[in-house]
Amino acid sequence: MKIYADNAATTAMSKTAIDAMIPYMAGTFGNPSSLHSVGQEAAEALNDARTRIAACLGAKPREITFTSGGSEADNQAILTAVKIGARKNKKHIITTAIEHHAILHTCKKMEKQGCEVTYLPVDKDGLVTAEQVAAAIRPDTCLVTIMFANNEIGTIDTIAEIGAVCQQANVLFHTDAVQAAGHVAIDVNALNIDMLSLSAHKFHGPKGIGVLYARRGVPLATLIEGGAQERGKRAGTENIPAIMGMAAALEEACAQIDATAAKLTPLRDRLIAGLAEIPHSILNGHAEKRLPSNVNFCFEGIEGESLLLLLDDKGVAASSGSACTSGSLDPSHVLLAIGRIHDVAHGSLRLSLGEDITEEQVDYLIAATKDVVAYLRGMSPVWRDLTTGKREFIL
Repeated sequence: MKIYADNAATTAMSKTAIDAMIPYMAGTFGNPSSLHSVGQEAAEALNDARTRIAACLGAKPREITFTSGGSEADNQAILTAVKIGARKNKKHIITTAIEHHAILHTCKKMEKQGCEVTYLPVDKDGLVTAEQVAAAIRPDTCLVTIMFANNEIGTIDTIAEIGAVCQQANVLFHTDAVQAAGHVAIDVNALNIDMLSLSAHKFHGPKGIGVLYARRGVPLATLIEGGAQERGKRAGTENIPAIMGMAAALEEACAQIDATAAKLTPLRDRLIAGLAEIPHSILNGHAEKRLPSNVNFCFEGIEGESLLLLLDDKGVAASSGSACTSGSLDPSHVLLAIGRIHDVAHGSLRLSLGEDITEEQVDYLIAATKDVVAYLRGMSPVWRDLTTGKREFIL
């Protein structure tokens, strides 16, 4: 049996997205900045996509800027807030310890340029509270950036409450919604969001295209100099086929959010219950406030890399965390932040389900994981020490 359970890393493009892209690869191929009719047909498509994407987020078309993906959007959001803050000598940023590296690395870069960054701790489930944010805000705070749903453990944060605190303090609030967009209902106004990042390939759109939403009145910093595209905030000829694919994929995903959640949530919980039967294992992330597709476990006494390779032999494509850090030998910073020690964090498994997952496939995931964990523990000297009492169990 072949099961792709790594949808948090990337999703397969939907037929809807592919069909939406094809006409703009050959037929309507013009440059939307050209004044002739061929170019203006492309410009009309660009405006149409911007309007449709804005509607999915409760935003206005002019508040949508196209980027190459979530990482670029995250970078631009932070640089924008720092640039705005510098005018009033505000150089303090608030974020959390479990953000994606697109946020964390950019914040580190800002520290080298004179900013101060507060990295809020999270609780054992990966949550940060609005009260924590309120307590951390200072007169010189220029930005709060907290992810909507964590890419590794799937925890969904209290975005509306955090946004309200920021709004009251007159501080810009950005959220990395790369894992949430298309999977959780988002209304930027109801959630008090000033800036938001998303990436098409996380909801069955094409890779290499994303969006930065910025509320009207937030003047974006320019990352790429050149032409006047994207109102002068992102130079370069627009990738019309990818943009049209993204718009179609987001519309389709948002229209199906409730139905998808109703299907995936019980299957997710079935998978969690099955994996919890493995001795000395633990679920990572909040049991209920989590993405409908996300399951993340640690298993004591094994290495995650071996677990992934053996699961792949059984036809299961999974991960141990963020695909962006899969080459690192260090344990996940997210798992360490929620209190897992190094030895346990190394034995992690992330399964992110697709909308077409079946009950039979979930049962296979459970059985395959149980078999592989048992096999690895059977040949592990660490596990032998644990079971003979030479070392104490942690989980």
